[in-house]
Amino acid sequence: MNMQYPRFHPITAFNVIGRLLGFILLPLMLVLAGCSSDDEGTSLEESELQLYKSAQTTLRSGNYTIAIERLRTLESRFPFGRYAEQAQLEIIYAYYKSYQPEEARAAADRFIRLHPQHPNVDYAYYLKGLASFEEDQNFLEKILPLDPSKRDPGAARDSFNDFSVLIQKFPQSQYAPDAQQRMIYLRNLLAAYEVNVGQYYIKREAFIAAANRGRYVFENFQGTPAVADALAVMVEAYLRLNMEEQANNTLKVLVTNYPNHGSLNPDKSFNLKPNAKRSGKLWLNILTFGLWG
Repeated sequence: MNMQYPRFHPITAFNVIGRLLGFILLPLMLVLAGCSSDDEGTSLEESELQLYKSAQTTLRSGNYTIAIERLRTLESRFPFGRYAEQAQLEIIYAYYKSYQPEEARAAADRFIRLHPQHPNVDYAYYLKGLASFEEDQNFLEKILPLDPSKRDPGAARDSFNDFSVLIQKFPQSQYAPDAQQRMIYLRNLLAAYEVNVGQYYIKREAFIAAANRGRYVFENFQGTPAVADALAVMVEAYLRLNMEEQANNTLKVLVTNYPNHGSLNPDKSFNLKPNAKRSGKLWLNILTFGLWG
């Protein structure tokens, strides 16, 4: 009886060998892949840390422009990294220190919007107030003795509001005491600005507008040094409007509270000086022989 043996098929043999190699090599490849992934993760973490340290170094050395670039790079490369939030916070400071108030406020608003519960969000509010506080401080004004109460008060008003929000939301913040002191200065500044506007209206003979400015200071800025000047503006405006009753009532308040004010005569009557605008017209008329003024 002839026995028939199964024929040897080379393709089938290769399949068997391939499967055996697969069983052997697959675990090895997985191990190698895992090691490669761990190495890549470690490398990325080290890269993130190095970039953050580099930004910190430039911040400490005062190279704020470079610090901003590195902090922005850190945030863009690692938006969910361990230093992303800190980079967003520190870029506010870098903008503030590099005299870029608009960018600092925008960065602060972004941080507050993205991280309202962050443990250091009060710092973002504080930096936002500081950016507005020093916005109108330029190189020329640091050299020349310019009166800040005669500048546009927009930035001062923004700063006052920002510090006010900080104190309301975080009364126990470590930045609250400094914010309160700055608010006192800003309040005095805003009151003085309103008085300057009132005095300008006096010169322009806009007496109703001048009286309204003075009354606004008296009603809203009690406790500031400008209140006395505001009362004087009101008295002068009322006198020039021939509103005797209002002028006398306001003068009584001025004399009672500020008896040594410069607008008062020794007998405590009001020293009503010639209007500057009218005086200017008179001199211009004389100098031009009646052709002008």
